[in-house]
Amino acid sequence: MKRNSLPFCCCFSLWLVFTAVILQGVESAQGKYAQMLFSELFEDYSNALRPVEDTDKALNVTLQITLSQIKDMDERNQILTAYLWIRQSWYDAYLKWDKDEYDGLDSIRIPSNLVWRPDIVLYNKADDDFSEPVNTNVVLRYDGKITWDAPAITKSSCVVDVSYFPFDDQQCNLTFGSWTYNGNQVDIINALDSGDLSDFIEDVEWEIHGMPAVKNVITYGCCSEPYPDITFTLILKRRSSFYIFNLLLPCVLISFLAPLGFYLPADSGEKVSLGVTVLLALTVFQLMVAESMPPSENVPLIGKYYIATMTMITASTALTIIIMNIHHCGAEAQPVPQWARVVILDYMSKIFFVYDVGENCTSPQRAKAEEHKLREDFKYQKKQDRHRVVTSQLSRNRNNDTDLKKKLNVHLNNSNGIQCENAEDAVNCCSCYKVLIKNIEYIANCVRDHKANRAKGIEWKKVAKVMDRFFMWIFFIMVFFMSFLIIGKAI
Repeated sequence: MKRNSLPFCCCFSLWLVFTAVILQGVESAQGKYAQMLFSELFEDYSNALRPVEDTDKALNVTLQITLSQIKDMDERNQILTAYLWIRQSWYDAYLKWDKDEYDGLDSIRIPSNLVWRPDIVLYNKADDDFSEPVNTNVVLRYDGKITWDAPAITKSSCVVDVSYFPFDDQQCNLTFGSWTYNGNQVDIINALDSGDLSDFIEDVEWEIHGMPAVKNVITYGCCSEPYPDITFTLILKRRSSFYIFNLLLPCVLISFLAPLGFYLPADSGEKVSLGVTVLLALTVFQLMVAESMPPSENVPLIGKYYIATMTMITASTALTIIIMNIHHCGAEAQPVPQWARVVILDYMSKIFFVYDVGENCTSPQRAKAEEHKLREDFKYQKKQDRHRVVTSQLSRNRNNDTDLKKKLNVHLNNSNGIQCENAEDAVNCCSCYKVLIKNIEYIANCVRDHKANRAKGIEWKKVAKVMDRFFMWIFFIMVFFMSFLIIGKAI
């Protein structure tokens, strides 16, 4: 068994060596023929002239664009930076050979600067660098077909419409055409109906919805010959999640603080400062959006939302100042008008559930105030009657010194503890008592005026409170409506 395996191993080894020698010889032969082919092809070749046998015929150049990556979209300067693979193919009439004469060699790869190349450029280029294309190799086939694949990072001008930012769609054109050859000399043909997106690397900010290609033939004012070009329209849709979470939601949350300024108690002293703080916060967000947008007449959607919200907050702050002035109306203010009593104190206070301490919807404040006023008037009238009885009694007994002395002593003993020994003392006590009555009446009038002024101030404070509650709900509805509109664009 071992003797039979030895010849087999020797044969297999000899076969491997023979195959390697043959392949090396073939490779050496192909390299030799490639050198010979290159020398013969470019012996009298010139890359300066258009490679056609009949100069009256146009040379067809097939163009294909592959989008690899979107590197940047500068909305402020309106420049799109993209990484492209540009494939151009054409037939060179002077670079043909019979592959059978060169041991079946059907293609070679040579530097692109050795052959004639069409001067196809990006018309709407927005880059300051006008350097030559990358000198990658071209593939030259035996039938004269040349294929040139070259990568390029292009900066093209793009008209950016930010009216619906950050929920906007953009269309950027990439127009390729020959710079010096007209359509009668070089004709450009679409390889595909659209750009190739099979190797596209997903972008974090933009979604690609297509890249259709259209051929245009334009006659410019400088020349009578037609100039063909191919325009690739890049359809982009912005991914708005970043802007929703970083620009939109903070603004919505801040805007909901504006109506709460009306709910803040007037005596806290922070109502106006809250509105000013919210306004300053929105101004910062507005400046952040303005820095990234182009200075055009088209105001972005989020900018309109910021302006509307800032206008609303400005109006709420102004209304807060007016309501604070109403709240702090004092004794110098006029009484609450009758229409304000009916509309604000009677109806609106019930609608917005504004009640004072100890007051509810079943016992209105006005009835309690009237009841309290009647009770105070009754007490005051009773006190006046008592003083009137005492005064009349003193006047009837003025001539009777003894009885007057006794009665005055009894009354004054019960009231002020004053003792009178004779009639003169009784008369003096009577005079003192009259002065005391006048002082009491003056004090009672002052207390009555103070209570009236205090009741008037309470009414104005309630008017301010009802107006605060009314504007709070109005501005809450406005904020909710504007937020619903702006978020509805994202759905």
